[in-house]
Amino acid sequence: MLESILVGAVAGGTCMVYAGLGEVCTERSGVINLGTEGSMLCGALTAYAIGITTGNPWLGVVAGMLAGSALSSVHALLVLERGANQIASGLVVTFLGLGVTALFGQNYVGQGVVPLETWDIPGLSELPFLGPVLFQHDPLTYLAFAAVPLTSWVLWRTRAGLVLRAAGEAPEVLEIYGTSARKVRWITVLVGGAMSGLGGAQLSTAATLNWSEGMTVGRGFVAVALVIFAGWKPLNLALGAYLFAGAIAFQLQLQARGWEISRYLLEALPYLLVLVVLALLSRRRIHGGPATLERVFDH
Repeated sequence: MLESILVGAVAGGTCMVYAGLGEVCTERSGVINLGTEGSMLCGALTAYAIGITTGNPWLGVVAGMLAGSALSSVHALLVLERGANQIASGLVVTFLGLGVTALFGQNYVGQGVVPLETWDIPGLSELPFLGPVLFQHDPLTYLAFAAVPLTSWVLWRTRAGLVLRAAGEAPEVLEIYGTSARKVRWITVLVGGAMSGLGGAQLSTAATLNWSEGMTVGRGFVAVALVIFAGWKPLNLALGAYLFAGAIAFQLQLQARGWEISRYLLEALPYLLVLVVLALLSRRRIHGGPATLERVFDH
């Protein structure tokens, strides 16, 4: 049972790792994007549809990233160019994504997609316990393993990361040195949207292999919450995403084994877990975030 839960945690948590890493970069630049849920949905549907149409799941993945980025551009336009409230704009973008995908996704419900193949790592996939948990997944899952330390390295060890963080911590200083904080934020919002679209693509073409309306069921919102819970640190974010996905896998195992617990209570278990953790840690975490982001929460 433990092995099945951990396999589910890794496979199911990957989509939130991608969405969360994108949101870490976005919030580090001083913008919070609650439209992550909508970008994930757009990425999931676009990847699924393009994968069916072309027979090539990788073209679907690229298209999913573009779709997620395109939806995020609406948030960037409203917030960075029109001065809209970030929270309200993010919610509007999420509902826009829900509506668009519900409209154009009707014809794809129940259709089969060419999935991203599982790559068994030679020599490691046969290991007892660890093999199925870590080395028998789709390529995007392995890429997520690498994306976590790579994002940390970019944020804390490169000039690009320094500029990104400066946009969130001290945009006035950045402007003095001739770099536009607004331009940096535009880029991070678009990249964050692409990462959310990638997460949605992994969900529809590798994890669930189907499309249904609202199939992310709040994973985008959870990813945004996990970013705060994780203190805007990629490694902590990944651990939180796998913990949430593990809670989902746990409740599915209990249902499959016929435990006499309310199905609704079991389905709420992962979200309750996140709420409890956030209630314990959120205030301290919020005030440890990027300086300009605190202004959003202080409104």
